[in-house]
Amino acid sequence: MGGNRIVVYKEPGVVAVEDHDAPKLEVPAEVAQAKGLTRKAEHGVILRTVSTNICGSDQHMVRGRTTAPPGQTLGHEITGEVVEKGSDVQFVDIGDICSVPFNIACGRCRNCREGQTGICENVNPGRAGSAYGYVDMGGWEGGQAEYVMVPFADFNLLKFPDRDQALEKILDLTMLSDIFPTGYHGAYTAGVTTGSTVYVAGAGPVGLAAAYSANLLGAAVVIVGDLNPDRLAQARSFGCETVDISADATLEDQIAQILGTNEVDCAVDAVGFEATGHGSGAGEAPAAVLNSIMSLTRAGGSLGIPGLYVTGDPGAPDEDAKEGTLKVRLGLGWAKSHSLYTGQCPVLKYNRGLMMSILHDKAHIADAVGATVLPLEDAPRGYQEFDRGAAKKYVLNPNGLIPAA
Repeated sequence: MGGNRIVVYKEPGVVAVEDHDAPKLEVPAEVAQAKGLTRKAEHGVILRTVSTNICGSDQHMVRGRTTAPPGQTLGHEITGEVVEKGSDVQFVDIGDICSVPFNIACGRCRNCREGQTGICENVNPGRAGSAYGYVDMGGWEGGQAEYVMVPFADFNLLKFPDRDQALEKILDLTMLSDIFPTGYHGAYTAGVTTGSTVYVAGAGPVGLAAAYSANLLGAAVVIVGDLNPDRLAQARSFGCETVDISADATLEDQIAQILGTNEVDCAVDAVGFEATGHGSGAGEAPAAVLNSIMSLTRAGGSLGIPGLYVTGDPGAPDEDAKEGTLKVRLGLGWAKSHSLYTGQCPVLKYNRGLMMSILHDKAHIADAVGATVLPLEDAPRGYQEFDRGAAKKYVLNPNGLIPAA
């Protein structure tokens, strides 16, 4: 292994692919010092990246809507081949192709033992929870790269049972690192079940994954809301109904046209803090989606909120929102006895079952989200097109291992 080509945030709107040193079996110095870990990570592996995806969460940083510093490496959606492993790795072998949950988890702390791997206590000195290539997440190097180090590999990695089958289905399997489990988590925590009527706010990749997951869970009707006509068309491609949030007609009226009632059983917020208000000419309104899903969801319903909310947003429209304080109608949610589920998806809770659905042809998530392959060097173009609203999920191919890409 020589060096490592990796995607780096430079300034708002600008990313570049740069040469870095090859990763080592080491945890970040700040994590080791704060958490009392050995710097040498004999529990880790080095992966040669097979596929790595551009995520809407990355786009928040690239837009300058977080406190990410210039030089922040990017990428937390990773699938790769093991090329090196530490002496403490017992159950993963050189040559295995594995999915990497975007959550970095130790497998040893209380939260990990209780299945809450999105809020591991031992991998980030600043707060519970960590991820690769993300601001305030412990300094772990990003995976939009040729190679990446994965710690606590026996716990974190999901090994695919057959190499040839994995490469054949890689565009579906690459979604297991984040958006498929995250979308499924949004639908599952919203209580989607057989016969449910569901509203999904946002037709980006996570919203499309949530809508697709709602269908897998047996929903009777899945309605997706967005203002991007191409993304709404993508939602309709696998059987969803759609509503245009930029239309003058209210969301309640548009939903009533579909269902005959202006309420749904449950709802998913797949937008997060860069939300747009409803109606023609509406601007940014950070709490718009949270308030709309409380308004639309029946009394006693549940709200899944996988959309990202942050504690530091320098580009927010008001001073409160810059620190994550939003004008949410909590009184309405309380009056309707809503249950709200927030936070990182604990990927390990779902990824094996979703893998089996893919391997046995029950799930075709790549088609649903518009998977589109680019070479690593074209990552800047992928970020630009995604930011302009392309109805695609960009999959980077750093080492030319994706068949027929």
